[in-house]
Amino acid sequence: MSGLSLNPYAIRAIYRFEMARTFRTIVQSIAAPVITTSLYFIVFGAAIGGRMAKIDGITYGAFIVPGLIMLSILTESISNGSFGIYMPKWSGTIYEMLSAPVSAFEILLGYVGAATSKSVMLGVIILATARLFVPFEIAHPFWALAFLMLTSVTFSLFGFILGIWADGFEKLQIVPLMVVTPLTFLGGSFYSINMLPPLWAKIALFNPVVYLVSGFRWAFYGVSDVQVGISLGMTLVFMLICLTAVWWIFRTGWRLKS
Repeated sequence: MSGLSLNPYAIRAIYRFEMARTFRTIVQSIAAPVITTSLYFIVFGAAIGGRMAKIDGITYGAFIVPGLIMLSILTESISNGSFGIYMPKWSGTIYEMLSAPVSAFEILLGYVGAATSKSVMLGVIILATARLFVPFEIAHPFWALAFLMLTSVTFSLFGFILGIWADGFEKLQIVPLMVVTPLTFLGGSFYSINMLPPLWAKIALFNPVVYLVSGFRWAFYGVSDVQVGISLGMTLVFMLICLTAVWWIFRTGWRLKS
C-alpha cells in the first residue's frame, strides 16, 4: 500500500465486527445508558425541575438536557473506544492485525469509526427519549450535530488510547469512573458555572468538560458559559492531542508489541 490509498475492505471488516458486537449486546450497549439517563430526566427534569427557577431564561428540565446527553456520550465513547482495541490485545489477535497489510490509520478508522457511530446513535436515541419528559427546542441543529460528532470522535480516540494503555479489565474503568464522570458532573451538566462563587467559577474553567457542555448547550438554546468559539477550539485541541498520542503509539509500538 502506497501513498494515501486506503484499504476499504480492512476498514469495513473492523467496523462491521465492532458494530455487530454492539447489536449482540444491545441491552448493555444501548438500553442501559438510555434507561439510566431517562431516570435523570425523570428525577431532575420532571420531578425537581418544576420546583426550580429558570436558568438563563430556560426551564431547569430543559437546561440539563445537553449536559445529560454529554455525560452519556463521554462515558460511552471512552468505553466503546477502549474496549474495542483492548479485546484484540487481551486475546492476542492484535499481533495478527499488526502483521497484516493494514495500516495504523486504517485500524484507527475502523475502531474509532465504530465507537463514534455507537456514541452518535446513542446520543440521538437519548435526545429523542428526552422529548418524552422535557419540552425543548434546538436553536442550531447543525452545530448540535457537529458538537455531538466532534465530541464522540475525540473521546473515542481518548478511549482508544486508554484501551492500549490498560493491561487489565479493571483499568478500563478507572479513568471513566474516577476522572471523566466527576469532571462531567462538575463541568456544568446540572448548573451554569456562572452560578458559582467567582473563585470557583474561575477554577471550573480548568475543567475541559465545561467547554464541551457549554458549546453543546449553546447549540440548543443560544446561551453558554464560555464563548462557543473557545468551546470548539478546546475540543479540537484535545482531538489533536489524542491523534498525536495515537501516532506516537503506533510509531513506537508502545503497549502493542510488548
